[in-house]
Amino acid sequence: MKRSLLVAVLAALPWVSFAGSSTPEYSIQAIRYASAEDDVSSLVMCAPKEKINLALVILLIRGGGHNILLDSGYHRATFLKEFPSTDYIRPDEAVKLAGLQPQDVTDIVISHAHWDHMGGIDLFPKATVWIQKEEFRYYTGEAWQPDGDHGGIDPDDVQQLVKLNTEGRLRLVDGDNVQLFPGIRAYMGGRHTYASQYLRVEGNPPFVLASDNCYLYRNLVERKASATFSDADHAANIRNQERMIQLAGGDMDRVIPGHDALQFQKYPTEGRVAKIK
Repeated sequence: MKRSLLVAVLAALPWVSFAGSSTPEYSIQAIRYASAEDDVSSLVMCAPKEKINLALVILLIRGGGHNILLDSGYHRATFLKEFPSTDYIRPDEAVKLAGLQPQDVTDIVISHAHWDHMGGIDLFPKATVWIQKEEFRYYTGEAWQPDGDHGGIDPDDVQQLVKLNTEGRLRLVDGDNVQLFPGIRAYMGGRHTYASQYLRVEGNPPFVLASDNCYLYRNLVERKASATFSDADHAANIRNQERMIQLAGGDMDRVIPGHDALQFQKYPTEGRVAKIK
């Protein structure tokens, strides 16, 4: 095979990068906007009952002229009242702790439609929102039919999602291994929700931002699923966690789980902000 053809083939693979390429060197910060207590058995399938302190987190990716959030937190009164959390600050205030104004957020990638991940999309007035096409279709349609499943989805968030679509500020991600930005790709997550997704951020080294497709580092260590859309999806969730490790260059520590407070110990942290990369 000629070298030029070989380079072209390798460059099409998401885990291959070349010096001098146009892919930005992204920075990644985890911003903790609240804390909560939960039981490990509800986060790691088949784990024993024991209490754990969870981090409620949005991730900020900067580079290439973009300020990208993975997920948007929440702020609606319903969940502020019903979900017991501590140290809560509104997500648009939380990003300021990382030196970013809410109006400067260019994009929000929604990993899945649960209220604590999609509930802040209206706080960032200029952001384009990215969500899996099937996630959007299901939760704006048949999830609300008598045989549907809309557990954990806030109707107000769904209405906001539809509004963004009518305003031209919504982008639908069609399936697995899709490039959203140079060096940032979306992967299907083994159905935490109907069509959840996670991100790989290319770089030296690469990182995988799992969101709730992997709640805790413990899921990875014990090879146990996070909560999934159905019990039948547990095996696919475990396979995707193994895939995450591969996409992170084989290093489990470079997979960032959705709610593990350990990320604020593993990485340099100032206040509520951890510097992942």
